[in-house]
Amino acid sequence: MRIGHGYDVHRLVVGRKLVLGGVEIPHKLGLLGHSDADVLLHSVIDALLGAAALGDIGVLFPESDESYSGISSLVLLKEVYKKIKFHGFNVVNIDSTVVAQEPKLFPYILKMRKNIAETCHLELNFVSVKATTEENMGFTGSSLGIKSYAVCLIN
Repeated sequence: MRIGHGYDVHRLVVGRKLVLGGVEIPHKLGLLGHSDADVLLHSVIDALLGAAALGDIGVLFPESDESYSGISSLVLLKEVYKKIKFHGFNVVNIDSTVVAQEPKLFPYILKMRKNIAETCHLELNFVSVKATTEENMGFTGSSLGIKSYAVCLIN
């Protein structure tokens, strides 16, 4: 068994879509990044790569490579899943937390879980997505950005 931990953060800006867990969420701001800037999936990707000691998202999908510009992070997660399997690992479970002052994410959590579970070939009850605020403190509490943490178990 191996445990991986992932973390990601992106700035909120005008003129971008807000995508979390592969779900487009209606909001006045979106996340700035080279891909779709899905912090939730980026943290999951880094947790999986970390557990398998296969680098990180920036190594596999560098910002210098224009083929990843605007790409869906679900596509990136699918590629990471294939890489994990190629190296002989199975994903056991994924647990994640999104930290955002706004918007409220509860209505979208189930779809996020389903997206991750389907992409990683897991049953839904092996994928957890939680959301919390920082009580108006720090950059996430001031709605300047959104961050996400993830842990996973592989064997």
